[in-house]
Formats: sequence, C-alpha cells, structure tokens
Amino acid sequence: MDWFRRERADVICVQETKAQPEQMPEELAVTGYETYCASAERKGYSGVALFTRLKPQSVQNTLGIPELDREGRTLIADFGSFVLYNIYFPNGQMSKERLDFKMRFYDVFLKHADHLKAQGRSIMVCGDVNTAHKEIDLFHPKENAKTSGFLPIEREWIDKFISHGYIDTFRLFCKEGGHYTWWDYKSRARDRNIGWRIDYFFVSENLKGVIKKAFIQSDIPGSDHCPVGIEIRLPKGGS
Repeated sequence: MDWFRRERADVICVQETKAQPEQMPEELAVTGYETYCASAERKGYSGVALFTRLKPQSVQNTLGIPELDREGRTLIADFGSFVLYNIYFPNGQMSKERLDFKMRFYDVFLKHADHLKAQGRSIMVCGDVNTAHKEIDLFHPKENAKTSGFLPIEREWIDKFISHGYIDTFRLFCKEGGHYTWWDYKSRARDRNIGWRIDYFFVSENLKGVIKKAFIQSDIPGSDHCPVGIEIRLPKGGS
C-alpha cells in the first residue's frame, strides 16, 4: 500500500489476485480510485483487478469463450482513446492439456484484440504473459528451452502477436538483457537476479508515439513478480 499511494498511477493492473470480490481487503478501497475485479469460479485461483483514477466508458471481463472466461483472467477497459486489456495469461507447465489451453487462450485473445484494432481502436495490453520472448529475457535460456514459458511454440506466438502490429514497450527503451520481472521464490533467485521477463506492456503501433517511458521496478518487493509500467501522453494533452 505504501507503493500504491506513492506511485499514484492513473491505472493499476493486478494479476493473480486469487480472490473473490467480497474478499478484497478494505484498505484497497483507496479514495479516488474505481475498482473492477474478475474472479475465477474456483476459489483461491487466478483473478485480476483494475484500479483506476480515469473513469472507463465500460469494463468487461470476458473474451466471449466460457471455457476461458471461467478462470477470471481478463478485464477489458474502454477508456475511449484506448482499450486496455489487463490479462493473467495461463501457465502451461502443469501438463500438455494446460499448454494447449494456454495456446488457445493466446489465439482467442489475439483474435479479440485484432477485431478491435481493425475497427480503428488503439490497444494496450498489460499482463503476466507467462512466456519469455527472447534469450535475453531470462537468465538460463538454454537450460529452459524445453520448459513451458520458453518453448518455441510460445515464443513464436509472441512473434506472431508482434507481427500483427503490437509493440513490446520495454524494448523501445532498453535493448539489453538482465532485466527480469519474475524470480523463483524457492531458490531465492531474486537475490542473484536469476529471473525471467514474463510481464509486459504491449501497445498497438498507432500508440507508439505516445509512449514516453517503459520501466521495470525490480526493487519493489512483495511478490515473486515486480511491477512493470508505462508513461503515456495522449494527443489531446491527457497523460
């Protein structure tokens, strides 16, 4: 909460809340923010939340496929000048079935985003994508070449996503490796910065000019992930 109040971000996206709406702590009802939640049918699992000082025109929690939506992984907020996806993408490490589920989720999401983009909408995507894109995006690429989260099929999907006209905002400003957003708790990997960059802000190409900064706050504790963010300035002067 110290971080929350200090940042005073216009919009904060949280993934893997593991909470039902009635379980949200009272201290998260911060004055000046509207709160939206998507929860999984299975309690204590998945879930995303959105805290915003900007009033969205609408917020929905569905990609339109019940099988995918029941895990509470998606919030889509329409702010007029852009549409923001807050998504906790599936992890594929549990089994072949979960990897297949992950890849289907990827494809349904991309179709959904492309449909809006084809209508002329500007798209932002914030989320735990659960895949490191390039070798520089994790500390041990060769050792994890057969691990879900760095499989060729997963990395190729990010290539496909980018080829559809989306930009990895962090790579607009930083081309070097060694910048990660997730570290394994059990091995105390964060102490040695042995991590993965699996959390991203993507934007459609028509928003490239409004991105003023993209960053990873690796010094912020409290989770096995750390915050990532962007600063934008919209053409009409809103920031």
